[in-house]
Amino acid sequence: MVDFEPRLFGQLDPDERPSLIAALVPIAGMIVFLSVGIITFGLDPQFPLFWGIVFTGLFAHYHLGLSWEDLYDGISNGLLLGMKVILIMFTVYALISSWIQAGTIPSLMYYGLELFTPAVFLPIAAVLAAIIAFAVGSSWTTAGTLGVALIGIGSGLGIPAPMTAGAVLSGAYTGDKQSPLSDTTNLAAAVTNTDLYEHINAMRTGTFIAFALSVVLYAFLGMTASGNIPAGRVESIQAAIEGTYVVSPVVFLPLIITFGLAMYGVPALPTLGTGVIAGAVTSMLVQGTGFAAAWSAAQSGTAPETGMELVNGLLQSGGMTGGAWIVTIAIAALSLGGMLDRAGILAVLAHHLGRLCHNVASLTGATALSAVSMNILAAEQYVSIVVPGMTLRNLYDEQGLKTENLSRAIEASGTTTSALIPWSSGGLFMAGTLGVPTLEYAPYYFFGLLSPLVLIFMGMTGWQIMYKDQEQSSSTVSPSEGTATVAPGED
Repeated sequence: MVDFEPRLFGQLDPDERPSLIAALVPIAGMIVFLSVGIITFGLDPQFPLFWGIVFTGLFAHYHLGLSWEDLYDGISNGLLLGMKVILIMFTVYALISSWIQAGTIPSLMYYGLELFTPAVFLPIAAVLAAIIAFAVGSSWTTAGTLGVALIGIGSGLGIPAPMTAGAVLSGAYTGDKQSPLSDTTNLAAAVTNTDLYEHINAMRTGTFIAFALSVVLYAFLGMTASGNIPAGRVESIQAAIEGTYVVSPVVFLPLIITFGLAMYGVPALPTLGTGVIAGAVTSMLVQGTGFAAAWSAAQSGTAPETGMELVNGLLQSGGMTGGAWIVTIAIAALSLGGMLDRAGILAVLAHHLGRLCHNVASLTGATALSAVSMNILAAEQYVSIVVPGMTLRNLYDEQGLKTENLSRAIEASGTTTSALIPWSSGGLFMAGTLGVPTLEYAPYYFFGLLSPLVLIFMGMTGWQIMYKDQEQSSSTVSPSEGTATVAPGED
């Protein structure tokens, strides 16, 4: 999951450790560059991030005294951390195109339009995504397969794509968090030294509340969307699909193979790669696509001519090469995050956040803020789990708290919010895969917004907070009354 550990405050040489003010300088620079480049001049994120890399490198070299080799090492570590993410991005974009060419996604849309109505579509989409993500242990696989089909079905039913994307993500991240197969769930347990199933059990109540509230909100949105579908629209879409592709349950074979391998525990990359091969073979055998054309679709994308503009747009894809735009942003963001880590800036910021913690409530809030900050600064959800998990571990121990409080906090606020950051790996992947910009689906990604809020509520009230010695801790500490009594020599 990670091939190196980000630097922690205690590992930094005191003579080389940046001050809090110095650590904030590159952060302020990055905010300015992104704001000016994207908002003022309307640029894509690549060059504003490049400006941030240059500024951070110059500041770290001339003010903090890091050598160019140190900075290169930081960039390499950042890219190493995200290499799996980059490979999955390329593979998923190839998979989507191969499944469109095979008729898998068009057939899912065809049958889905018969089964769903606008009023129930959004809550059912969220629940379906949660079930699939729990089974396969991957929010990304769920979004890249089922999610793409649901976007098409929702558009056919008159549901705005941002709403559908939000429902898919809410379900995908809910199932991912509760699955023992999920890499982020295993990572959160590992870095906090928590038993995996104790970690999952600790997350269950908060996850259920946030997801249940999300489903209720989707049901309300579905009721407002019902009745907006034009007469004959579903039939027209189905006719356009049926006139271009062979619609049959047989074309679901790539989906069955992919989900079967994932449920069996095969890692993501070989699972998705097999899905690409299954899609190409199905397109040749069922759709009559030539060998070269089948692989060309996986590489360069699809542009079907169905005779209906809406369907053409829904089934148009960029393939593996079409993912390059998204991947360049991910590379720039991961490079910047690696430099911030190598310069000790992330460790210093996390340490000073920890110093603000004087009770359970502030410790929970600081953990949430630290995880979200790492998503913003390092652009990688693994860092949002590892840095707070390892930095704040001792503070939870000092307050007599069980480790599952920490593991729950970093997942509830780190994993779930990655998809809300436009330049993070999660935000880039979901926006590119679902075809909806991050800032458009963000208001409807209810689970990602509610999960940290439920966590903070737990910290403020003491509800579901678990102590090592429950009776003694509950009598000596409350969420609003300072820290637990610590014996001499234990701090």
